[in-house]
Amino acid sequence: MAGQLNVELVAVESKVWSGEAEALYARTTEGELGILPGHQPMLGELQVDSVVRIVPADGPERSWRIEGGFLSVTTDGVTVLAETAEAVESAAA
Repeated sequence: MAGQLNVELVAVESKVWSGEAEALYARTTEGELGILPGHQPMLGELQVDSVVRIVPADGPERSWRIEGGFLSVTTDGVTVLAETAEAVESAAA
């Protein structure tokens, strides 16, 4: 059973994105992290000036440049709490 992640990306000023996703990729202060359905619960500090990538269940990959914050993985899903989040264009050209 493939499963999906319930993901919320929130910046200080507003909710940036939420929905079902197949995967989420982020850089923490400990290194690059890939979150798939069924991932163990964890809390990580996001690397300043890094990119969070989300692979939605129903569309193309989306990316945001973030300026630090935290990533929380629970049995209910993934929450990214970023200082700032600015959408970046896809590298596929």
